[in-house]
Amino acid sequence: MLTFTHLAGSSIRIIGGGIPIVSFPAKPVDGSMNLIASPQEFPSREQLSWPGEYDIAGVTVRGIGQQEGQKISYVAEADGLRIAFPATPLESWSDADIERMGEVQVLVLPAEDPKLCQALLDELDPRVLIIVPAADGNLNPDVLKACGAVDKEHVSEYKLKGALPQEGREVIVFG
Repeated sequence: MLTFTHLAGSSIRIIGGGIPIVSFPAKPVDGSMNLIASPQEFPSREQLSWPGEYDIAGVTVRGIGQQEGQKISYVAEADGLRIAFPATPLESWSDADIERMGEVQVLVLPAEDPKLCQALLDELDPRVLIIVPAADGNLNPDVLKACGAVDKEHVSEYKLKGALPQEGREVIVFG
């Protein structure tokens, strides 16, 4: 079982894999694998901030560089699930970058540009979509509409137990 907890902005923490994962934290969280959106010259051993492949405590992570490596998005595999974390601000994804992501079961999507969100959602077609606020803390209502989440209750935690939905998509809104 994986537990997803909203921290602030587009940052979330996932526990239940080999090591807790924190995506795009404002400040790195001790005892967790911190996914940092921009390369750090001297990252701590708990920070991933460069493109490449990593295997830490049974969690595999692929950092995908965009803007010539100045922005990093991630795909992590924990507890047998592939989870994608596109970095903000969202931008168009090339076919090569989509291919590097591979099959994604859970997409953690910042609610920014509705067209970019819809394009990424169509390309990846995840079974579970977790919508998080944009970097500025806002949930774009057009993104919620495009993702079929207008009337969804906003939660701060989501537990993924057992199997993924066989048909359709489960949509969760953090905020």
